[in-house]
Amino acid sequence: MTFTPLARLSQVSQRGGELLGSDLAIDLGTANTLVYARGRGIMLNEPSVVAVDTQANAVVAVGAEAKRMIGRTPGHIKAVRPLKDGVIADFDVTSEMLRYFVRKVLKRRGAFTGPRIVVCVPSGITAVEQRAVSESAYAAGARRVHIISEPMAAAIGAGLPINQPSGSMIVDIGGGTTEVAVLALGGIVASTSLRVAGNALDSAIVEHVRGEMALLIGDRTAEELKISVGSAFPTNGPKSAEIRGRDVTTGLPRNVTISADDLRRAMDPVLHRIIAAVRATLDRCPPELAGDLVTRGIVLTGGGALLRGLDARLQHELGVPVLVADRPLDSVVLGTATVVEHFDHLQKVVVDGHRR
Repeated sequence: MTFTPLARLSQVSQRGGELLGSDLAIDLGTANTLVYARGRGIMLNEPSVVAVDTQANAVVAVGAEAKRMIGRTPGHIKAVRPLKDGVIADFDVTSEMLRYFVRKVLKRRGAFTGPRIVVCVPSGITAVEQRAVSESAYAAGARRVHIISEPMAAAIGAGLPINQPSGSMIVDIGGGTTEVAVLALGGIVASTSLRVAGNALDSAIVEHVRGEMALLIGDRTAEELKISVGSAFPTNGPKSAEIRGRDVTTGLPRNVTISADDLRRAMDPVLHRIIAAVRATLDRCPPELAGDLVTRGIVLTGGGALLRGLDARLQHELGVPVLVADRPLDSVVLGTATVVEHFDHLQKVVVDGHRR
């Protein structure tokens, strides 16, 4: 059976007394959180950032509004990312963020007992970390929580035939984690969860510019450089960019020009770790499934999939065809949404998130 994430979204039905229209799929990412509401599609895509007033011990802003405050707040207000490397670093703040997002999505839905929530987590998450995710979702008002692993959700969202006996391989590069998995017959055959991804690329650029050019820049500037000029393999894109920062020695503002080759050298150590994780997963793949991958190729999802030349770099180093998903940024939430839409058929790919 083929499941289409965008199929039958206009239908909101009753089953067993439950308001299925309130069911939610949540991609709780280190960089961004996406929320899909059954019957309505993706209703929210905002940064996973919360601004907290430390004096009043209260949340000031959440999402896009909070991200705009980063680096611009007075001392008693801190803009923080409550998730680190794909897992919850601050339980209370994450709960407040989820509650805000859930209420924002369901504000016009009227009375309900609470949504059923399917939330995705990294495949390498510990039992304690998984319980923290479940508790945060329950604290946000969920009546029932189900957990799905990110590589499984990404594969479903990318349209891979996960229920077939032939092998499929997904590489999901998010903000905090890189998830690599080989799937067949509705399960994960081999996987690697690496807590190195897009944020690590930004940090590598910051350190390179500081060490080689004696210039201090922020993570936001590094991310803009990565998007505008960065590449994993020589390409025909922009060759250089001008950046503005603070001189390490004088403390004064200064402009410098950085080349695409310099950026690639800065990101290379992180890229090598990602490629090594893909190679290690291939090494653990059964020979029969490995043969399928030579034909089907590897599919890239997540924000990291948009890095110029990454598909060519992986194909060059691994000797396996590499493709970028049609909607790499949305693959995980669309896969999670497909489980919400077809829960009776796909419930075997989720586990229950139990309360304490």
